[in-house]
Parts: sequence; C-alpha cells; structure tokens
Amino acid sequence: MGSEYVLTLSCPDRPGVVAAVSGLLAARGCNITESQQFGDPVARRFFMRVQFTAEIGEDELRGAFSALAPEFAMDLRLHDLAVRPRVLVMVSRLGHCLNDLLYRVRSGLLDIEIVAVVSNHPDLRPLTQSYGIDYHHLPVTPETKPRQEAEVLTLVEHYRVELVVLARYMQVLSEDLCSKLSGKVINIHHSFLPSFKGAKPYHQAYSRGVKLIGATAHYVTADLDEGPIIEQEVARVDHTHSPEDLAAMGRDVERLALSRAVRWHAEQRVLLDGHKTIVFPR
Repeated sequence: MGSEYVLTLSCPDRPGVVAAVSGLLAARGCNITESQQFGDPVARRFFMRVQFTAEIGEDELRGAFSALAPEFAMDLRLHDLAVRPRVLVMVSRLGHCLNDLLYRVRSGLLDIEIVAVVSNHPDLRPLTQSYGIDYHHLPVTPETKPRQEAEVLTLVEHYRVELVVLARYMQVLSEDLCSKLSGKVINIHHSFLPSFKGAKPYHQAYSRGVKLIGATAHYVTADLDEGPIIEQEVARVDHTHSPEDLAAMGRDVERLALSRAVRWHAEQRVLLDGHKTIVFPR
C-alpha cells in the first residue's frame, strides 16, 4: 500500500497549480485519497491540502516538490502521517480538557503523542500519571515567570515537542515565549456575546441573560486571545440555566472545540492566511 503523506501549500492564485501537483504525483505512481483547495479572492492566494499514498521514498518526494515550488512561488510542507506529533499539554487546576485529550489519545480518537504535562499546580498529577505520562509542576509568580518559561522551553527541547496545547492553562504567556513558539501553541478559552472577562465569567453571563455560550480554540500570539481562530463551538442556553449549568455546558464546548483544533492541526488541515486560518476538515 505504501506510505501515506499530506502535502499542504499556499502560493499566489493562478491557473495550473492543481494540475501541476496532481501531475507530479501521478507521474510517480502516487494515489490521491483526499484533496481540498481554496482560492482567497481578497488575498489572491491559493491554498491546498492533498493526502496521498506513495511507493517511493520521502526524500524523492521532497526533491520533486522542491523542484516544482519555485515555478509557482509555493510555500509547501510534506508530512508523513505515520509520524504522530509530539505534544506538551499545559494546564492549571481545571482538568476537563486535559482529561478529554488523554482519553481521546488512549482510545485512538486523536492521533498525537502526549509526551508530558506541565502545570503551575500539583492537582492533576494523579490523572496524568495514571496514563503513564510525565508531569512537571512548575509554579509561577510574576517574579519567577521568566525562569519558569525558560524551564518550559527546556522541556520543549528535551521532549522534542512539536505542539504545545494550553488546556485551560490560566497564565498569560510572555511575548518572548509566544515568539519562540510561534505557530506551535493552541489555546482554548470561553467566548461569549457579549464577552465577559475576569473572575466568574459564567456568573457574569448568567446575570446578563445570555442565550449562547461558546468556546474558541486559536493559535497563541502576543496579542491576548486574538490569535488566528481554528475552531469554535457554541451551545444555546436560556433563563432556566443556573450559573453552574452554564459552567458545566461551557466545559463541554471547550473540550469539543479544543479536541477538534488539535486533531485538525495534527492532520495538517490548518493553513495560516494572514491573521486567519484556512481549515480543511474531514
């Protein structure tokens, strides 16, 4: 059957891109199993994701695509689907997102490898270690933040981490750390219309009589909670729901949005288009 790969690319939008990619694969005996593309009429850029099987080696494929790329000014990536992304999860005291990710990985529903968990609290050590995963308790204060983040970077290097997931990690990453891990950190946070920040957001939402609660999964940038959005989930509520009901439903939508975002990132389904994303879900 051969190996299975994903090619993702972006380039100036012009005729012939699809034909060139599919022709290159056909000429080398590759079989396309999934193909999605989008032309952004505003940015005038073309985005494409191609999943295929190949009997030839990865080096030969990379060489062929490297030779093609200059003709179309392509920014492209080739990923072997047999290689699972190595993920570091960061969490504080709320364990619902971490628990969901751990369960999905063990159940075969999420094709990543969680190599370690970092927390500024010790609370979730038993849960993490029950899955046989290393747990690192790294407390943080405003004074110790630079040192703590340096330890995080050391762990990223030690575990050869490709993606960091903030699974309700209730600390703001510094601009320096965001820069060093650019495009490699996914965060989840609640999102409301209107937006409620600070303590007890669900109590604030209850007092204002919101009709929708939601969650947003996005890439982390130095602009707090303003990175490119990958996925959002909402649930409808009404006057019969208590603040505790809203919080419970909020945990559910957070889990769903985060797990989808992580899965789509791991499957190379998310492409950056300026400050937004192009997502090719299955």
